[in-house]
Amino acid sequence: MNVKDLITLIDGHLYNPSANLDREVKGGCGADLMSDVLASIQPEAVLLTGLCNPQVIRTSMMADVAAVIIVRGKTPPKETIDLASQEELALISSPFGMFELCGRLHRAGLPSLERAVGDEPCSCDE
Repeated sequence: MNVKDLITLIDGHLYNPSANLDREVKGGCGADLMSDVLASIQPEAVLLTGLCNPQVIRTSMMADVAAVIIVRGKTPPKETIDLASQEELALISSPFGMFELCGRLHRAGLPSLERAVGDEPCSCDE
């Protein structure tokens, strides 16, 4: 699936039309912690996130993400849109929540492109 097809599938709004809409999307990952993105996402995935800040674009570029989808219809700030445009990374907003979007993408044939982050104990309780 390419980015253009992805936008149609998720009823998406593209914020930077100069992005490469022919780029192939090989799977997906949903995350709001950018450290989880860096640790677990595989290249050429679409990133689904509720975050709108420029760090999402910077992290996505480091992780070779194919496109970023902001969930729940959020509107990213101009700084985020400008950075995505500069990097030619598709920045998309969809009215659907993360759970719905993951289901739609999986049903359309996109696999998860998340790696296990290991068997280290989680420090979430601290």
